[in-house]
Amino acid sequence: MVDDKLITARVRTHLVPAVLALANPPWQRDVWLDPSTFENLDHIFHVLFDDFCEADHPERYLGIGLRTEEEVTLMRQLGAALDTAGEETLNDTDVEYLGAGSWPQVVAVAGRLAQVMVANDLSELLAFHEARASSEAP
Repeated sequence: MVDDKLITARVRTHLVPAVLALANPPWQRDVWLDPSTFENLDHIFHVLFDDFCEADHPERYLGIGLRTEEEVTLMRQLGAALDTAGEETLNDTDVEYLGAGSWPQVVAVAGRLAQVMVANDLSELLAFHEARASSEAP
């Protein structure tokens, strides 16, 4: 059980920042469009579709990187929104994605998912500290 929680925590250290980046248009412009930075939209796609999740079909990541069915549902919606934005691009560049007519939907879904993921992580952290405090009580 502890190992599963540790795996989930490690996976989420990649997933949550990727989702937060998708929910933050100023970050996207300042970081992804700056060629001197490491992070770009391609990095986000690798995190969400290849390395730590499969945003189009996130069900198998429940209990690994996603904590709840709500997160699974929102991740699936995010994957669909990203796919739609991708259909609007010719060369799959960050500039094209950010300018796609459907990009605001990506940002909106990512914002909802980010809020849920952070709230779930904070609840998990609180439960950890409460359990620790009660195990240390005389």
